[in-house]
Amino acid sequence: MIPFSVLDLSPIPEGYSAGEALARSARLAVHAENLGYKRFWLAEHHNMPGIASAATAVVIGHVAAATQRIRVGAGGIMLPNHAPLVIAEQFGTLATLFPDRIDLGLGRAPGTDMMTAQALRRNMANADSFPQDVVELMHYFGDEQPGQRLRAIPGVGTHIPVWILGSSLYGAQLAAHLGLPYAFASHFAPAALAEAAEIYRQTFRPSAVLSEPYFMLAVNLFAGADDATGLRLQTSMQLAFAQLRSGQPGPLPRPVDDIDAVLSPAERAMVDGALRISAVGSPESVFNQLQELVRLYQPDEVMLNGQIHDEKARLESFTIGAAAMQRINAG
Repeated sequence: MIPFSVLDLSPIPEGYSAGEALARSARLAVHAENLGYKRFWLAEHHNMPGIASAATAVVIGHVAAATQRIRVGAGGIMLPNHAPLVIAEQFGTLATLFPDRIDLGLGRAPGTDMMTAQALRRNMANADSFPQDVVELMHYFGDEQPGQRLRAIPGVGTHIPVWILGSSLYGAQLAAHLGLPYAFASHFAPAALAEAAEIYRQTFRPSAVLSEPYFMLAVNLFAGADDATGLRLQTSMQLAFAQLRSGQPGPLPRPVDDIDAVLSPAERAMVDGALRISAVGSPESVFNQLQELVRLYQPDEVMLNGQIHDEKARLESFTIGAAAMQRINAG
């Protein structure tokens, strides 16, 4: 059985507010919980007009309070932006409020532009201390040791599951070295996917928290009644990605009928390469594409991401995705 989960950036669609985006995230989480999704993760991005999850721990609390069983977490927290103790206290508080439901995925990138990263960090000198920061953070979640003077309260003794996130070989190597689960950002940066998965599995060292490698594959999902509907839904994310890469991020655009009338051939090629790990189209097409991705990369878990402008269409897309994963598992 391959668990399947949701990655949500709490997108702010064109014509809507951040408050409406956050309400949509909570409704999507309830929907996902009812469909059998295992996790609902939110991601840290800053100074982005189209993303409402900048205060990620706060949004996780909002989503966890709206749901009952589904695990809720960060996919991820960009740890170089924060002191590990602060994150330990935030997530320790979440784990205390919602026991055995909180996950913490950690990334090394800033999750924003360099000007905003500098405003967040104040001091860029510790930008390369990610491995040490991960170990320090995990220490705060462990059992209190005799004579320990520095503690995360809440946090100590919560043993929150920590994941390493990445889009390069660095994250794969670190996750393997620390014996942690690894989630690859194949939904927007798939270039090193196969090599990263192989390195992680081959060099994994068992740890106190994980005896075998556990690899999560992220897949974009744009599903509808037929192939044309799925392709049209996908255009919102294609346009948003092109805007981001051009340095002009904005709200999640409305879908268009002809993406080639909006993007240049070079833009289209760039977007198609970045978003190639996707399942798009009718229920049957989505099933076939997800089945092939599972065959190729043998993930231990699949995380589905779908930035879709219309809320009803987004809920339906995740319904189709859940059915496809259930069918894969049944087969």
